[in-house]
Amino acid sequence: MTMRTPVKLLTGLGVLALHALAFWMASHAALSVQSRLFQKTSPVVLVAIVPTLPEPALPKPLTQPPAQTPLTEVAPDPPVATLAAPPPPTAEEWAFAAQYTQKNSKGYRYSWGQQVRSMMGTAVEGPQQGVVRFRVVIAPSGQLAQLDTLWSTSAAAEQLARKAIQALPPLPPTPTGQPLIFEKTISFTPFADDGPPIYKDDCLPDPPVFRNPFVWDGKSPQTVATPAAAQKLTPEELDACLRQLPKDSIEAEAAQDKREMQRWGWR
Repeated sequence: MTMRTPVKLLTGLGVLALHALAFWMASHAALSVQSRLFQKTSPVVLVAIVPTLPEPALPKPLTQPPAQTPLTEVAPDPPVATLAAPPPPTAEEWAFAAQYTQKNSKGYRYSWGQQVRSMMGTAVEGPQQGVVRFRVVIAPSGQLAQLDTLWSTSAAAEQLARKAIQALPPLPPTPTGQPLIFEKTISFTPFADDGPPIYKDDCLPDPPVFRNPFVWDGKSPQTVATPAAAQKLTPEELDACLRQLPKDSIEAEAAQDKREMQRWGWR
C-alpha cells in the first residue's frame, strides 16, 4: 500500500462529512422556516351551521272532551205516520146527497165513500195500509145490491172496507130513484186525505169520450165512426142544475188543488 491510499481515504471521508453537514444545515433551515410560517398563520376555526326548524304547534287542550256514543246505543226508530178516520157525513150532507142528481149522483157517491172510510178506523203506516177499489151497485132504496173488488193493494185494507160496508147504517134512497152504479176507491193510508169534491162545474157539458173510429170486429162492414158531440143542457135543464149547485167550501177548493197537483205536478 502506498502513501496515497490513506490520503485518498481521508479526503473521501472529509467530502462525505462536508456533504452530511451541508444536508443537516439545509434540513435544519427548512424546518425553522416552516415552523415560523406555521406560527404566523391564523388558526382555522370551523363553524357548524345548523338550520333552525320551527317548533311544531301543539293542539289546544279541549275544555270538554267530546261525547262518545256507546257502541251498544241504537238510534230510535222514526215515528210511525198515522191518520185518524174522517168524521161521517152529517145529516145535512146526507140530505144534500139524497137530492143531488148531477154527475151520476156525485154527492151521494162521495158521502157513501166518506161513511165507509169513517168506519174503518185510524190508518197506520205499515203492512196493513193500502188502497182498494170497488164496483158498487146501490138499490133505489139505498141498500147495497152488489159489491165487487176491482183491485186492491192490501188484503187487510180490503177486509176492513168490506166489514165497514156490511155494517153501514140505513142510507137514504138514491137521488134519481134508479139503481146507482159507480166505482169507488177507498184509501186506507196515513198519506191520503180525500177532501170534498167541487160542484161548480157540474152544469158544464161533459167532454166527449174518445173512441177509436177505426175499430173493427172483423165481421161487420168496415166504417169510420163519427165522434159524438158534447151534449148540452137545455135552458130548463141548465136552470134546474144551477139550482142544485151548492157553494163550494174552502176545504173543497184546497182538496181540488191538491188532487190537481198530485196528478199533473207543477207546470
